[in-house]
Amino acid sequence: MATNNPPTLSEPPVKQPIREEGGSVVLERRTQRVKPPQMYQVALLNDDYTPMEFVVVVIQEFFGKDLESATRIMLKIHLDGKGVCGVYTKDVAVTKVDQVLEAAHKSGHPLKCICEPVG
Repeated sequence: MATNNPPTLSEPPVKQPIREEGGSVVLERRTQRVKPPQMYQVALLNDDYTPMEFVVVVIQEFFGKDLESATRIMLKIHLDGKGVCGVYTKDVAVTKVDQVLEAAHKSGHPLKCICEPVG
């Protein structure tokens, strides 16, 4: 059985130290670019049992929306079957989903909440 050796990784070129007049050495600093984190949208799903008023309260309480925005999102959920309540990093999105599901369960409603990657 033939095995291939793993390719050797080449080191990125290192900047040469710059010598100043006083004899001291100064290295140039490279800035590293970090990609922004993957964002996730938190959405509520429509059902025929959860009262619209409860959905509005959940959107206000957990997503910080005012009454008008919360009502608009609730109507989108009701008419389209799904409505996005906010966009967050993964950890925050998962926490929001857990909070909404727990509140719905405690209130006896089958409201469903999901998070999915944006884009």
